[in-house]
Amino acid sequence: MKLLIDFLVLIIGFAALIKGADWFVDGSAGLARIFKVPGVIIGLTVVAMGTSAPELAVSSAAAIAGSNEIALSNVVGSNLFNLLVVLGICALIHKVPVDEIIIKRDFPFSIAVTALVLLLTCSATIFTGKLPALAMADEAGYVRRYTGIILLVLFVCYIVYLIIDAKKHPTEDDEDSKKLPVWQCILLILIGIALIVSGGEAVVYSAKSIARVFGMSETLIGLTVVALGTSLPELVTSIVAARKGETGLAVGNVVGSNLFNLLLILGVSSTIHPISVNTASLYDLTILIVVSTIVYIFTIKGRAINKLEGALMVLLYAADMAFAIFR
Repeated sequence: MKLLIDFLVLIIGFAALIKGADWFVDGSAGLARIFKVPGVIIGLTVVAMGTSAPELAVSSAAAIAGSNEIALSNVVGSNLFNLLVVLGICALIHKVPVDEIIIKRDFPFSIAVTALVLLLTCSATIFTGKLPALAMADEAGYVRRYTGIILLVLFVCYIVYLIIDAKKHPTEDDEDSKKLPVWQCILLILIGIALIVSGGEAVVYSAKSIARVFGMSETLIGLTVVALGTSLPELVTSIVAARKGETGLAVGNVVGSNLFNLLLILGVSSTIHPISVNTASLYDLTILIVVSTIVYIFTIKGRAINKLEGALMVLLYAADMAFAIFR
């Protein structure tokens, strides 16, 4: 009976996360239009933040509760899911073109940040020259508070750069787009935040309980169930865009969300509470770097991701999940 209740709480939590993120984006984008903030800024900041809000809620709640394995594995798992499944499925629906600025600036920055997190996390292991064994429960490093602060500083610098760059290259907004009244925008934002926070807490609570029942580690449950659930906003947004032929939005949404996950979410989580990292998470971070590089090569090769590459990406995710479950 308790297991059934836990699954029910998990489903309700995911539903609250998705709807909360949806309303948060609508309200924030509406408010931005009212104050005539350029559309590019809305896309790169508000929408990316909105679709990453579930990860922020889950990882912050996990950090406060001391469930550090979920905090880190949720970020890594979400980024893997975004790159391989979200972009892969979009490519299967329609060839996904990649904007030149994303290839030159955002994608390489995302890979560099992931490598930085891995370096800072296992710096002690690297300097001692001891490679951690594949004993997945072994403690292999920490995401310390100073690492979190470094990530948050990088996040602020990145956002400031985006704003400055957008002002240098202004775009015309759609004057015919429907504008919501200010009070409705604020109401959507407040309700969205409330749903995201409460949904995040519900997901962490139920996920931990389910993990204990099935004898699963928090790393595995965070890497699979929680990561998949919190990545649903990115998946839904990108698939809808691909079906409408607006495939250019897909890569920007994924890369932007992944950067938010690494810089803001991991930064906030580790600043709240230093994260003890097990060997499994170090291997997952390494896999994320390798996978990101593979997808980046796809984008460079033809300035787009085709159906064959999309199928390969989905298969890579299936193989990684099989490895995570097997270990």
